[in-house]
Amino acid sequence: MQVLKFDWNPITGIDIIGNFKLHFYSLMWVIAFVIGWYIMKRIFTKEKVSLDYLDPLFIYTVLATMLGARLGHVLFYQSELISEDFFSIFLPFKFKGGFEFTGFQGLASHGAAIGIIVGMYLYRKKYYYKSLLWILDRIVITVASGAVFIRIGNFINSEIIGKVTDSNFGVRFIQDQYYKREIVQRTGINDVQKAYNAVTDNAQFQNLLEAVPYRHPSQLYESFCYIFVFLILLYFYTKTSKKDQPGFLFGLFLVLLWSIRFFIEFTKEPQGEEYINWFGLNTGQWLSIPFVLIGLYFMFVYKPKTAGN
Repeated sequence: MQVLKFDWNPITGIDIIGNFKLHFYSLMWVIAFVIGWYIMKRIFTKEKVSLDYLDPLFIYTVLATMLGARLGHVLFYQSELISEDFFSIFLPFKFKGGFEFTGFQGLASHGAAIGIIVGMYLYRKKYYYKSLLWILDRIVITVASGAVFIRIGNFINSEIIGKVTDSNFGVRFIQDQYYKREIVQRTGINDVQKAYNAVTDNAQFQNLLEAVPYRHPSQLYESFCYIFVFLILLYFYTKTSKKDQPGFLFGLFLVLLWSIRFFIEFTKEPQGEEYINWFGLNTGQWLSIPFVLIGLYFMFVYKPKTAGN
């Protein structure tokens, strides 16, 4: 079934002005947050919670997710940025080796998860209308839906790629194989996007294409699995009484999402220059294990002290 194999060499964004570009990856984040806001609005309406609390929740969630994801990436995968290009951690620019607008590149889902938990704690300290676990039990439904689009964004960017494979699901990531400067040098075409396109469209550069290995589209595997995480959470929320068991949906989310992440990691290339490889498990897998254990605790062990906790 060779039809399932294909070359991936997309336009990753739309040029606006100068080095500024509207990245489709950024657009996926916007879609994720907008859909999340809509889902939470439905939940608030259904449970008769004032919508006055919704916009602050949205702001806390966005800031906590982005800040947590960025700091998580730096701490877990790219700590050299702290000493080599510190301001690029917090700003969408690269300063080392020349000033360049890059957008926020390098976001870790483990960091995002920690950031959301901390953010919801801080939000609940200011807006005291429901328990922290009530908020977490519902916010994870929106997080699961958003994760679907974030991984699609990773696929568009040809990042977090999979290991080399000879399976029928292999994809050749052209833009991961050749960096911008390299592809310009190898083709002699000064326009970066045209240089990339030449690899797949021009027989003259067939040798460059043949050098690109087929890899697992791990981003799509993960995105597809997260659809089911979202649907399972939605089912338990709408069709069962588990939404009234504090911490259950939060725990279920942690178990499902991080179990998927654990197994998908077997198909991925290691991320970052600093990664763990202990007992055949990489950084992402070791970071996922505590989340799964915490999830099991909230599903089967945790008992609230009072109905309000």
